[in-house]
Amino acid sequence: MQPRNMSMSGVVDLAAVKAAQEAKAKAEQARAQAAREGGAGAVSPADLVIDVDEATFERDVLQRSAEVPVVIDFWAEWCQPCKQLSPVLERLAVEYNGRFLLAKIDVDANQLLMQQFGVQGIPAVFAVVAGQALPLFQGAAGEEQIRQTLDQLVQVAEERFGLTGLTVDPDAEAGVQAAQQAPVGPYEALLNAASQALDAGDLGGAVQAYKNVLADDPGNPEAKLGLAQAELLQRVQGFDPQRVRKEAAEKPADVQAQIAAADLDLVGGHVEDAFSRLIDTVRRTAGEDRDAVRLRLLELFEVVGAEDPRVTGARRALARALF
Repeated sequence: MQPRNMSMSGVVDLAAVKAAQEAKAKAEQARAQAAREGGAGAVSPADLVIDVDEATFERDVLQRSAEVPVVIDFWAEWCQPCKQLSPVLERLAVEYNGRFLLAKIDVDANQLLMQQFGVQGIPAVFAVVAGQALPLFQGAAGEEQIRQTLDQLVQVAEERFGLTGLTVDPDAEAGVQAAQQAPVGPYEALLNAASQALDAGDLGGAVQAYKNVLADDPGNPEAKLGLAQAELLQRVQGFDPQRVRKEAAEKPADVQAQIAAADLDLVGGHVEDAFSRLIDTVRRTAGEDRDAVRLRLLELFEVVGAEDPRVTGARRALARALF
């Protein structure tokens, strides 16, 4: 696929003067608020490349775009051109030293974001500046072309919105690594309490305990996995298995019946059956019904684990069903 939209010349068309002025004002307000709260401070080079999903998009892309241009790399594990483009973008993010932030979005796990940006194929690269989305290019592109586009993006962000980027401290990474090696403080006790509640059948207590951890540490993998498992068990706790399966068999078009049956499949260890049931339902549905099924499937992916080969295969099947 040949690259397209390699120029920022369309920015004026995409953002009317009034909209740009409003966005600039919002960016200035956001920066002022951050300054009153002590500012974001310096970041390490490793912080210039982040993974973003539907849950963190508003915080990590929309809100951050008030202080730095955010370049979005839509990619997927099975996409060979992505494997060539993504490393280039990651290297340039560090080289540009905070003049832009690179947000990586896995389209298999974030179909809604892919739809909202109108992505027709990957790799696809967009930017968000002061809350405004700008298409940069789609498909493979040479490094020289990418640099030209990034230079124009940075210039537009600075001249039109006053975004000068992030302050990067090359020594900050050592501090981050030390913090990661430090004791986890109260999390260990909270995670132990959640696990004990789960073993005791106190599903509500386990859910709340995992949520308490995630409130302070949203990326905590043990808490994310535990919460997904606890919420699944909580959902099926009051099910009549025979009734659920009978309704699913008799009502293939009933979205909630299929979702409930998929939950039971997973609890019973029938992982492939649960995934296949929901993917087939995605193919038969549209609109809000389809989105409800897709979101439940993503929740079940969390329960099984992203590294599980069954999840990897199901993500590809979901992408084919949606597009």
